[in-house]
Amino acid sequence: MFVHKIKSDGLAHLSYLVGDGAEACVIDPRRDCDVYIRHARERGAQITHIIETHRNEDLVSGAPILSQQTGAKVYHGPNADGEVVYATTTKEGDEFQLGNMCLRILETPGHTYDSISIAIYDQELEKGAVGVFTGDALFVGDVGRTDFYPEQSEKVAGLLYDSLQKLMQLGDQTIIYPAHGAGSVCGNDMANREFSTIGHERENNSRLKIKSREEFIKEKLDEHHYIPQYFSLMEHLNLVGGSEIDKVLIPKPFAPGRFKPDLADWLLDVRSVTSFGGAHVPGSISMPQDMISAFAGYFLSESDSIFLISDHSDQAEQASRQLARMGFDNIVGRLDGLVGLSTTGAKIKSLTFVDAECVRKRVNSSKDNWVLLDVRSKDEFEQGHIDGARHQYVGHIKSCLGELDAHKEYTVMCGSGARATIAASFLQANNFKNVDVFLGSMGAWKANK
Repeated sequence: MFVHKIKSDGLAHLSYLVGDGAEACVIDPRRDCDVYIRHARERGAQITHIIETHRNEDLVSGAPILSQQTGAKVYHGPNADGEVVYATTTKEGDEFQLGNMCLRILETPGHTYDSISIAIYDQELEKGAVGVFTGDALFVGDVGRTDFYPEQSEKVAGLLYDSLQKLMQLGDQTIIYPAHGAGSVCGNDMANREFSTIGHERENNSRLKIKSREEFIKEKLDEHHYIPQYFSLMEHLNLVGGSEIDKVLIPKPFAPGRFKPDLADWLLDVRSVTSFGGAHVPGSISMPQDMISAFAGYFLSESDSIFLISDHSDQAEQASRQLARMGFDNIVGRLDGLVGLSTTGAKIKSLTFVDAECVRKRVNSSKDNWVLLDVRSKDEFEQGHIDGARHQYVGHIKSCLGELDAHKEYTVMCGSGARATIAASFLQANNFKNVDVFLGSMGAWKANK
């Protein structure tokens, strides 16, 4: 009997290959799904079942693709927001036998109406679940967000409370296997570890300590989450089924002499923020490779063409893989570094970084034409900010661009300077002439009081 976790970095997505003997099941597969077939073969097992715990909002499901490759049947929970054309509906109490492993379906709505959890039973034991795949209902240290149905917010929060009580009844010995870890946008306070039990969560998870259903609903309604615009694309693709991912994800390299800024709708610079600050192509957007999953979906649309500026092919491949998992496949090429480009006489820009002392002087001078733009989340801003700072979440910079005066001077800040560089690069690309970044941002400000 085995449970093998497969993590997709960036999205902090957790999927699982589980089974016993010659039969295996995949829980919540990602789009690039060859990894499941490879691991199953290494164990001498065949993938016979695929189960989705819920409608994924943040990535393209690999379930229909894996089904085509293996012949395994896909199962999805009831009450989906539309017909999941590639799946068969599974309901409360359904069981799937894999050797001595039995997978039993629990309906656990709240995060979405179609959410299910999957309890693991070892038939050699008399009673008690061994583990449970909780999807986005229960995480390590947190529970799922319930803001996808704004007009029914109280109802779905109450449904999640009821679902969590059902999970608690599995017993303290039960190991939990969630669909996401820390860094996912599907929760606020996930622990920075990926192992726990029902008993541990019962004692330590702040949301599970709430005993009143009414209080739980109130707490959930008071939460604040952001919804990237690409979530609607994911919801559509995960009803009709996404296409197979390209086998080769290394974008075509362009020689510096062939590069032109108008090669694509977006020039995404996936190098570090300091590399971008030192030198970048005019009009390009800083989107560090390890931040693509969190923020690219606020800027890109499905049909947009993308050109990557990277340090090397491995970085470009990782960036392409993360974009593909989110449904952004139209990557037309890449440029490795800017040294070669600079020798062609092409235009190169820089982005100025300033320190805490400089920002403090600007704050004290009260310049009318200067704006300190804080692009952290609403929760972060409300927990503490620099007096006089204007808040504008980085993910909303594109949609709220018209609310900012391009003739003013901007210093952009966040927690460390990384999100600020993304926002500042977008402003700079949209003809904001006087923009710099507070490197170190809130961390530096607190350290230099």
